Amino acid sequence: MDWDARENDLDLENRIVEPEYSPEDAEVENPLRPRALAEYIGQEKAKQNLTVFIEAARQRREPLDHVLLYGPPGLGKTTLAGIIANELGVNLRITSGPAIEKPGDLAALLTNLNPGDVLFIDEVHRLSRAVEEILYPAMEDFAIDIVTGKGQMAASYHLPLPKFTLVGATTRAGQLSAPLRDRFGVILRLELYSAEELSRIVTRSANILGIAIEPDGALEIAARSRGTPRVANRMLRRVRDFAQVMSDGVITQGTARTALDRLEIDALGLDANDRRMLSAMIRFYGGGPVGLETLAAAIGEEAVTIEDVYEPYLMQIGFLSRTPRGRCATAAAYRHLGLTPPGAENPQQSLFSGGA
Repeated sequence: MDWDARENDLDLENRIVEPEYSPEDAEVENPLRPRALAEYIGQEKAKQNLTVFIEAARQRREPLDHVLLYGPPGLGKTTLAGIIANELGVNLRITSGPAIEKPGDLAALLTNLNPGDVLFIDEVHRLSRAVEEILYPAMEDFAIDIVTGKGQMAASYHLPLPKFTLVGATTRAGQLSAPLRDRFGVILRLELYSAEELSRIVTRSANILGIAIEPDGALEIAARSRGTPRVANRMLRRVRDFAQVMSDGVITQGTARTALDRLEIDALGLDANDRRMLSAMIRFYGGGPVGLETLAAAIGEEAVTIEDVYEPYLMQIGFLSRTPRGRCATAAAYRHLGLTPPGAENPQQSLFSGGA
């Protein structure tokens, strides 16, 4: 890897607004995760349905049907898996799609489960096809067939499994194969959080961590958190440092605003990298359309980084659009950067120019 690429990777790892999980999040996220549905803030539709499904499974004394959680990263899919296990009073086993490399890895996990246990597979869309083939009968019939040896020495073993609940999480539901998706009985989409919900999460996190925070300070952090609890909790830790030096350890609205401004995170949660990309599209290419590879070369980023890291949020807030000819910055993006959108310089002229 060349130095520029390595430097870009380091920049991504240090982005406060990046919703993907990073190792440094573990230290704070684990104590902050709620253990019961009653403590879980937000996702009201998913939470209400899940409450019914869990209670019904408990009354029947049966395992909960297999659950698929999908939505953007950082919204609480792992937390919900832990809550499901806790509400059912069973053990939680955690793994991820990339970690299960061979069918034997999955077989070892499944045969070590106890009746009713919850097996959580993060990034379930990244399971290999060979592993998926083992998973199908395990989900449907609670049994697996293992073939050992080759040729005349081959032997097939039918192993019954304890009844369990598989909770799969994915940020890319469209990449799940249809046979796997159809085997989930409960499919829940997690939505981005409102500023009010995030404010409650920030306040709860601050209380757990022993951080003094005012309601306006919590709301200021929440408003810039891209609708994502992981980003909000990460910002809370950074703002705490400023509050300790600037306002006797109390996070006020002014302290939070100053801290996040100095961290170059604006009122909508865009950081310097987001604004740099939008500015390049507008300055160099008239707002677009511009091809992905061309844009990547212009700002010195990998195309996959732009597509997976920068674009999703900019599209969600209406600052970027994808067209067959390339990416385009919208009028809202122009206005956010303090620029005049094309065609808005002289609206009267553009209105009557067609009849000239």
